[in-house]
Amino acid sequence: MQKIVIDREKASRLGVSIGAIDGALYGAFGQRQISTIYADLNQYGVVVNALPSQTGSPAAIEDLYVASRSGQMIPLTALAHQEPGLAPSQVTHQNQYTVMDLSYNLAPGVSSGEGDAIVKAAIDGLRMPGDIRQAARGGFRQAMDPAAMLMLIIAAIATVYIVLGMLYENLVHPVTILSTLPAAGMGALLALWITRTDLSVISMIALVLLIGIVKKNAIMMIDFALVAQREHGKAPAEAVREACIVRFRPIMMTTMVAILAALPLAIGLGEGSELRRPLGIAMIGGLLISQSLTLLSTPALYVIFSCLQQHWRSWRARRKARRQQRIARA
Repeated sequence: MQKIVIDREKASRLGVSIGAIDGALYGAFGQRQISTIYADLNQYGVVVNALPSQTGSPAAIEDLYVASRSGQMIPLTALAHQEPGLAPSQVTHQNQYTVMDLSYNLAPGVSSGEGDAIVKAAIDGLRMPGDIRQAARGGFRQAMDPAAMLMLIIAAIATVYIVLGMLYENLVHPVTILSTLPAAGMGALLALWITRTDLSVISMIALVLLIGIVKKNAIMMIDFALVAQREHGKAPAEAVREACIVRFRPIMMTTMVAILAALPLAIGLGEGSELRRPLGIAMIGGLLISQSLTLLSTPALYVIFSCLQQHWRSWRARRKARRQQRIARA
């Protein structure tokens, strides 16, 4: 490959900037669009470049001229010369820095964090100059940044709490519904640990999906119990007991559909199954554990919170009555 070596001192004496040289080379060998022709049904870009016969060999550089600051045309051969050498086919930039991608595969049983530590140790052992730095890019960078995923989960939970609070016009019952999430998260992490699967970006996506899938069990019970308590005047324990009996079958049906849908992903069938497998494993583990625990914990928490809410209201009523009595006496 032929490289063009520019003599910066000579170019400075002749009043030629590096940008002018780059523009001349790009105008001859690149495809500089200078205008656009608009038609009725289409538009066409006007591109300026040299003829193929004029740029077919490295000797075409000898016919190029560069404009100096004074407007004089100076041949490029007076500022630069060609020499054979090695150069990359393209130069990639990110944030105005020249970058080079280094890709590698992980050995069985090695996590992404361990692989990154090994690569970093190998790069540090090369004793490269200080202006060369290592940084993760793309999906690997996101996988190495757990704070972003943690903020995403917290934002999702906060959004669900606000929506449920507006729906039920209550600040206590959304807590009862969201109490199913710790069991789902524990089940997902336990399933990943049993199957020796890494906590990757895909498995973290499964945790976010579980927030929407698991809470529907509690919503189905709490919604029925609230209607039975408000419209039929039933006690909290009686209302939630009837809700568990009536809504048991739809809860089991929807949960089994979600588990069976995630089963092919967990087994790992088809092309690229190793990427989708953590998603299925985390979903199945979270659904199984949450289904086993929340059918018992959600009714109990509903009764506890309802009793606490009634005690709070009665205490506020007694306090308000005492305050009114004091005002009447005064």
